Amino acid sequence: MPWWGLLFSAVLAFGFTLPISIITATTNQTPGLNIITEYVFGLIYPGRPIANVCFKTYGYISMSQAVSFLSDFKLGHYMKIPPRSMFLVQFIGTMLAGTINIGVAWWLLNSIKNICHDDLLPEGSPWTCPGDRVFFDASVIWGLVGPRRIFGSKGNYSAMNWFFVCGAIGPVIVWLLHKAFPKQSWIPLINLPVLLGATGMMPPATSLNYNAWIFVGTIFNFFVFRYRKSWWQRYNYVLSAALDAGVAFMTVLLFFSLGLENKSVNWWGNDGEHCPLASCPTAKGIVVDGCPTH
Repeated sequence: MPWWGLLFSAVLAFGFTLPISIITATTNQTPGLNIITEYVFGLIYPGRPIANVCFKTYGYISMSQAVSFLSDFKLGHYMKIPPRSMFLVQFIGTMLAGTINIGVAWWLLNSIKNICHDDLLPEGSPWTCPGDRVFFDASVIWGLVGPRRIFGSKGNYSAMNWFFVCGAIGPVIVWLLHKAFPKQSWIPLINLPVLLGATGMMPPATSLNYNAWIFVGTIFNFFVFRYRKSWWQRYNYVLSAALDAGVAFMTVLLFFSLGLENKSVNWWGNDGEHCPLASCPTAKGIVVDGCPTH
């Protein structure tokens, strides 16, 4: 990574720390800069995977650690801990953690044979490094291949870039609606980082889960604002906790009643997206017997 990459990553981390800290403090959700840093540096400096992950580390991890330290300061403020004492503990902890982590990583890499190599490790070995493999795969996708071949002029997903514009315009629209209808107290509560960030949980599930969350949340919040002094407002958070606990309880129940017997219940709610995978390739220039040529 060139020297200016370090300065650029520091500027990104510094610039995003305040807005992301505000989102974290108000919503308890922390958006990450990992994709943004990979995307930006992949466009500027393509074909260099190691430089890409270094830029992501300095840009994303620095911001993430800053938000974490600010959360500690907030907790220390509530606990009446002096800020200087809190900062001293954070500083000493950072020095110790960084030194120990480097030492342990160096020891593992030099003492465990074939670490992180699934094909060379014995069966059942715990040293497969799943998290590091994800980090490596990201370096290949964003650094070696590059976002230009995926989301740029050479890729098939260039239309996805318009969502950056939508994300920037969305809060402005909510603000304009609030100014146009100041008596509607529910409009300022529309939080797009929460609504859009929650879609990050959709890939392992289906859109049904996301729609059910919106449906239940909208109905019960309507009762909270409609009957502001009733039990809806007093027990809204209790209801939310009860729904989460119910999901956890049903997970355990279904595991012991169905999972252990290798049985499943198929109905329209868990039947996927009703869209089977393509049996023929859709990319141009690929020829397969029995499939049409694009």
